[in-house]
Amino acid sequence: MARISGVDLPRRKQIAYALPYLYGVGRTLARAICDKAKVDPTRTVDVLTDAEVKSIRDVIDADYKVEGDLRREEQMNIKRLMDLGCYRGLRHRKGLPVRGQRTHTNARTRKGPRKRLVRK
Repeated sequence: MARISGVDLPRRKQIAYALPYLYGVGRTLARAICDKAKVDPTRTVDVLTDAEVKSIRDVIDADYKVEGDLRREEQMNIKRLMDLGCYRGLRHRKGLPVRGQRTHTNARTRKGPRKRLVRK
């Protein structure tokens, strides 16, 4: 089993489709990683040699931020916006949509379930 950046890749999948299991790696980036590591993207994970897995791991560590480092950076960016007190930071703090969406009728994902009015 190939373990890269603390994530076990699924054995039966091709490496180009298994690498997106890493946070921060999509299909296009997975193909680019395979090209840089000189690994055939159609090979399945269970037939990769240790040298190929090591070359993939080296390419990812050298050139890309994935998993914990990327999550930490994103959280720090959001925290910075909140500390600045800018509009986007206030929206993050209140748990409302950040990118200009309407909130009158939608935004249930960010706002949570409806709060019903209690009538006397």
